[in-house]
Amino acid sequence: MHRWRDVRRKPGARGRRVPDHGGMSVNPHEALPIRLNVDDSDSPSDVVDALFLGRFATGEQPYSHAANIDRVRSGATLLPPGARVLRTARDDDRSATLAEGDGWTLLVSRWNRGADVTVTATSEELAERVLGEATDGAADEPEPQPENVTMGFWYVSPRRGPHRTTRQISAGTWDEVRPNYTAPVADAMDRLMKTTPEDIAGRLLLLHGPPGTGKTSALRTLARSWRDWCQVDCVLDPERLFSDVGYLMDIAIGEDDSTGKGRWRLLLLEDCDELIRGEAKHTAGQALSRLLNLTDGLLGQGRNVLVGVTTNEDLERLHPAVVRPGRCLARIEVGPLTRREAVGWLGTDEGVGREGATLAELYALKRGTSPTSLPDPRDGADAGLYL
Repeated sequence: MHRWRDVRRKPGARGRRVPDHGGMSVNPHEALPIRLNVDDSDSPSDVVDALFLGRFATGEQPYSHAANIDRVRSGATLLPPGARVLRTARDDDRSATLAEGDGWTLLVSRWNRGADVTVTATSEELAERVLGEATDGAADEPEPQPENVTMGFWYVSPRRGPHRTTRQISAGTWDEVRPNYTAPVADAMDRLMKTTPEDIAGRLLLLHGPPGTGKTSALRTLARSWRDWCQVDCVLDPERLFSDVGYLMDIAIGEDDSTGKGRWRLLLLEDCDELIRGEAKHTAGQALSRLLNLTDGLLGQGRNVLVGVTTNEDLERLHPAVVRPGRCLARIEVGPLTRREAVGWLGTDEGVGREGATLAELYALKRGTSPTSLPDPRDGADAGLYL
């Protein structure tokens, strides 16, 4: 009769029960119950994960070493010499490979260009050696171009839960993009671009104004200006972030900074009109409260976290709690360029109206596209995707 114990690979993962064989040497599948309870969220990759835990759970291989590779070199197998492949599973967004050798077991989880490699072994030295052989020369990290900056992207995967991936994005210097903004906005941005950790007084960064005025472009440049001291992450599903407590904790709390440099993090939430407008307390439930708690409440205490929000709403329509003094590091209304500024930017007055033009309209004119084909600000949220 087996003695059962709960095993969890990481915080938030579902526990799996595996039998205790009293230390006897068994195959991975023999260290698990014959029956596994699965549901429609499980996949063959989940079974591979469970098999991998067998020898570690029984104590046959009590040592484990792991490594994460953001960009795997093309052609790298992540398998050490002599590895025997036991299982391979491929899902839509992930593949898993289980392999073994004398005294060790290895799991390779791959998605896009990244991978996690974990080894269990009979000794710590063996686990470290096998991991080194598996990952030696596997990382592909080309030197980033000067105009590029690393940005993280958070989303909830149906199979993996909260997940973060990174990519290099192109971002100009502030001096290069400064002419894209009307004078009052450029002056306000001057101060923001030069901000250092010592200057931080509020935790909320608010950019509001009509669509197409360059709010997102400014945030890309901000990520470049702050990259020495701040990691910028974009949340792709902000409407879920503040309704899912587990997702919020994963992002807000995160892990301690292993570099010891005390880097800040800026979480970007784009087009969050419904979250922060005046009637948000009634329509969004606890979402607004959790946002405010993250910026200057208990949730944000002890964590170097800033929250950047873009919205197409007018300032008068925003919730008073969002814009109260002391909460915002910066609150900038990003509007269109004046006619004089727009003509100077474009080099001609053809197509520029008396009230000036937005950045999106100017780029359309530069490409020879009529600005009338651009989304109207009154058409809804999709218009906010412009610049």
